[in-house]
Amino acid sequence: MTADRPASTSPLVLTFIVPAYNMAQHLPTCLDSLLSREGDDLEVIVVDDGSTDDTAQVVRSYRERHPHTLRLISQTNKGHGGAVNTGLAAARGRYVKVVDADDWVDPTSLGLVLDQLRDQSRRTNPVDMVVTNYVYEKEGRKHKRVINFRSVMDPGRVLGWNHLRRFGLAQYMIMHALILRTEVLRQAHTRLPEHTYYVDFIYSYQPLPWVHTLLYLDTNFYRYHTGRQGQSVQTSIMIARVSQLLLVNGLMADSTPDPGTVPRGLYRYMIHYLSINCVVTSVFLILSRKPSNYRNKDMLWRRLEHRSPVIASDVRSTLLCRIINMPGRPGRLAIRLGYKVADAAMGFN
Repeated sequence: MTADRPASTSPLVLTFIVPAYNMAQHLPTCLDSLLSREGDDLEVIVVDDGSTDDTAQVVRSYRERHPHTLRLISQTNKGHGGAVNTGLAAARGRYVKVVDADDWVDPTSLGLVLDQLRDQSRRTNPVDMVVTNYVYEKEGRKHKRVINFRSVMDPGRVLGWNHLRRFGLAQYMIMHALILRTEVLRQAHTRLPEHTYYVDFIYSYQPLPWVHTLLYLDTNFYRYHTGRQGQSVQTSIMIARVSQLLLVNGLMADSTPDPGTVPRGLYRYMIHYLSINCVVTSVFLILSRKPSNYRNKDMLWRRLEHRSPVIASDVRSTLLCRIINMPGRPGRLAIRLGYKVADAAMGFN
């Protein structure tokens, strides 16, 4: 592994981590957005994860113009999780934000976010997690779907988990919505599995018991680029990689705290999020149309029951999980039709 030497030793407020594998075509849009509000308290770390294209050269060309802000770390391929791990180990900012190399951030929102993080960094007890809106930038769609959290938390206030209202049926805080305090991730020993897809579920779930305070900024900060050919969230690719979803689901289940060990609002949210992941995994097992995956779906629920009967019961009691467990062929048909309608209406992939 090779890394550019850090150009600054001044206190940093925010580290952007950009995992990049063969992303030379998309990186300029990403880097232009991250560097649009350059300051001496911001760093951008691009982790070139064994690319075979011009990813490293693109980063070096930007580093010539932004030597005090941009860093390049080159490593042998370890997958998205391995690249995030490398970035976290090298991060010097008080806060960390992971930005995929084919996504970008809104420059105006970035200015607002940096102002808030600078304010928090001056405080004795800075907030542990900042939540922002994100936008599905689906190719070929004029209407962009904005995900916000106004119904769940009041903007601009430091909150604890018990201050949060209930999340909507399919509403949850994915990685793209989160900015985490670096020390929280290190206290949680957050380390993602290498050579594994869909680890963003783990990143936005496993550290939560170490998060005690949250701040919601009602701004459309993160732009999530979907609909690109070959993307890991395409339906056909998720079906082909459904074993990866099963692995991630098991790791999430193992990270779920027992009730009574964390604030009630946090436990309620983690059960909500885990239930959504169980539903997502079950849906793609059903969409595969393979009898072996129907058995894997049953195994998922048995494994959760073995982990904790109480957690399994709480997950199963959610509406989505009651729907996903409709029995037999009619149930599977209903799930397939429901997924098609939801994807057409909301543009998930």
